[in-house]
This record gives sequence, structure tokens and C-alpha cells, in this order.
Amino acid sequence: MNVKSALPQSHIDALASLGLELAAAGRVQILKHYRREFTIEDKPDLTPVTIADRNAEAAIRKIISQKQPNHGVMGEEYGNDRTDAEFVWVLDPIDGTKSFMTGKPLFGCLIALCQWGRPILGVMDMPALDEVWLGGQGLPATLNGRPVRVRNCSALDQAVVYATTPDMFLGPDQLAFARVKNRVKYILYGADCYGYATVAAGWADAVVEASLKPYDYLACAAVVTAAGGYAADWNGKPLTLASADKVVMSGSVEMGQIIVKTLQS
Repeated sequence: MNVKSALPQSHIDALASLGLELAAAGRVQILKHYRREFTIEDKPDLTPVTIADRNAEAAIRKIISQKQPNHGVMGEEYGNDRTDAEFVWVLDPIDGTKSFMTGKPLFGCLIALCQWGRPILGVMDMPALDEVWLGGQGLPATLNGRPVRVRNCSALDQAVVYATTPDMFLGPDQLAFARVKNRVKYILYGADCYGYATVAAGWADAVVEASLKPYDYLACAAVVTAAGGYAADWNGKPLTLASADKVVMSGSVEMGQIIVKTLQS
């Protein structure tokens, strides 16, 4: 089915309002523990998790089950539920748990809504910064309600590019990323999901990342594309629930295509 089949604007607006409600519920749980003492556990994949991650996702799932019981959910902490449904919420309660647990304010609560697997709504809530980024199909990209727009940079040697860490590029991905890193003007690390926000706002030109899950990037993709940007995997294909672990997002389509070609060359 075609995800572009038009939803009524009233439906889009209602879903956006729900997305903001979900983010607000997650923020309450997250800020209860930010820069306070809490236990840090290691998950089976050795990534950290805290009570804030779990409580935020639980609070968000509760509202979804109450208000949209027919919608599916994919979440980092509590797994998948009815992901074959037409509408699926994709949740990363704290993207950047390592930042959160060390007091760094660049972590975010990422909430995407997919229709038939493709993101149509994204909320990127930055609790410590008091910033809410929103965008999607039929919606402008906004920061705290103010429109944002990507900038148009089409020269790789003039581009400012983010990645969370060089350690996310493994095996052949290291060489592919190095081809991009060695051609851009600046490569910056350590922003977690906020790197995508900088692209949506026109402050940076691209994000190139690997070793991700759909909940790490689908909300960001909805916001960046709503701001006029480009979002794809390393093969240049649009991002969906079924996409793999490697993504490119950029302010201009031309920049995104240049980066994809450089990664593949």
C-alpha cells in the first residue's frame, strides 16, 4: 500500500498531537533521574540501560495502548508488538543513554510513527535542553513550534558532518566512512541524535552512521525530510522499519547522493 495515500489533515494533526503527548510523558520520567543517582545495568548486548529508559518507554506505551490500541509498537526496551499493523510507533526512550548517565544534555527521546513501514511522523524530544523537534508527512519541521529548514550545501569539501562515534563503523564500514571523513571540511563526534537536529535546522550538513536500529533513526528521518532534507540507507534507499543499520541524512539531496556514492566507491 502507498504510504503517501493522503491522510486527512485533521488525522495528521491528531497524530502529531499524540506524538507530542507521548514525548511529554517520556520527559517526565527521564527528568526524574537526570543528574541524580540511579543504577546502571548492562543489557545482553552490553549496552547500558537505566530506570529512566524503562520507565519512559513504559509510560509512552501505556498511552498508546489507551488511545490507539490497534497501533503496533517497536521499542528498544520492551520489544515489538503488532509490527505488521498499518500504524507502528517506534520508540527509543533515551537515545544516548551513555550521555544521559554521565550528565551530558545531548540525549533525546525519539518517537516515530510509521504507516505501512515508512515514517510519517517524528518527534525528537531533548529533555535537558527543553527542545521539541517535530516533523512529518503534511507537517513542517519545527523546533518548539518554530519552523526550521535545512541548508543547501552540495560540495563535500565544504560540508560539516556528524557521527556519534568512530567506533560505530566496523569492518568494511570503517573504510567506507573514512572515504567520507577524509573529504569533508569537518567531522564531528558525540552528538547522539542531536546531530540529526543540527541538519534539520541548517546548522550542519549531514550525518553518517552505522550499527543502528530503526528506533535510532526513523524519528530523525521524519524530521529531517520534513525540513527539506534527505534520508536514506547507504544504498540510497528510503528508510523504513525494514532498513538495515547504516544511514545517511543530509540537508540537500545532492549532498546525500554524493555521500552515498562516496561510501560505495
